Amino acid sequence: MGFSWPLMKDNTTLLDRLRLAKFVLTTDRFTNGQKVRQFENAWSEWVGSKHSLYVSSGSTANYLLLAAVKELYNLKDGDKVLVPACTWITNVAPVIQLGFTPIFCDINIDNFSFCEKDLLHIAEKYPDIKLIFVTHLIGYSANNERYKNIFPNALILDDVCESHGCKNPDGTKRGSDSLGATFSFYFGHHISTVEGGMISTNNYELYDLMRIKRSHGLARESTKSSEYYEKYPDISNHFLFVTDGYNFRNHEMCAVLGLSQLKRLENIIEVRNKNFNKFIELVEEFSNLFYVPKQYPTTSNFCFPLICRRKSIASKLRKIFDDKKIEHRPIISGNLLKQPCLQDYEVMSNKKELTVDLVHDNGIYLGNNQFVGNRELKELRKIFKEL
Repeated sequence: MGFSWPLMKDNTTLLDRLRLAKFVLTTDRFTNGQKVRQFENAWSEWVGSKHSLYVSSGSTANYLLLAAVKELYNLKDGDKVLVPACTWITNVAPVIQLGFTPIFCDINIDNFSFCEKDLLHIAEKYPDIKLIFVTHLIGYSANNERYKNIFPNALILDDVCESHGCKNPDGTKRGSDSLGATFSFYFGHHISTVEGGMISTNNYELYDLMRIKRSHGLARESTKSSEYYEKYPDISNHFLFVTDGYNFRNHEMCAVLGLSQLKRLENIIEVRNKNFNKFIELVEEFSNLFYVPKQYPTTSNFCFPLICRRKSIASKLRKIFDDKKIEHRPIISGNLLKQPCLQDYEVMSNKKELTVDLVHDNGIYLGNNQFVGNRELKELRKIFKEL
């Protein structure tokens, strides 16, 4: 069998499948129910948050969180939301879809989060930033504490969709102390429930509002539903809509997979970080070709990022990877504002050259997960020598 290196292999073990099969054969309920609640409680315990809400994807988690924050905190259309220029499209799309004005900031090459020099520039130009939607990209923990110092009056939300278990400076997990933090359980992430996402929060009012919005805006989904029934006695309790909403629910089968995979998540993170340390040692040998990535005690690595020192190296490398059946991707979006749907926006920076453009032109990532080992790294060393 020839060599190949996919971004991810099937993370669903035989034991996962047996647990799922047993559930399917013995239950009479598949829609959102007891297993979903068990998974939400288990996730809250793992993250260290008070409340969690299981939804259909990490993308709907982002949308639901922003929609509920807008309503709860009485934010207005046109209010400014700070976002990074390199992130996944569904971090930015809800900002626009919900009527906010996105302000795009350049990134830094050490943790792929906001460039702090540009944050100071933006804070001077736009002191009325109402919300910061932080992306903890490819496993790195962003510097929320610094952002709060620069924008003391702004609300901060966390997208931890591909960085499960990345940590705060005090060693607790990102999401444990967040107004709202989102996570994705897509196939390529640390654990997978086929599709699915989670929102964690310590704010009870926000949690309750998201519960209602997750299910069409129905009062019966609220933890204080009886108060709504008393307030609106002339409307049936079954179909009482107290806010706008969606169907962003997930179901019992996905929750069963989540409960099963959560048991080994700490081990998965440990393997990923050990792999990442070996990858960094390898890249250090070829620092004439690549910028050497950083490793921090707060990291929960998602992938192997390669930022080539020249665009020509990146072009050659992509061709070699294709020939050798090594799956690769850009560093998430690269410069998201080069995408057709966002060309009307600009990155707010006073620098002559943007780091996000370097990442866009010269960035490549390879899959890192618990299935990657010495064989893949040896092949990568051979490729680097060829270059």
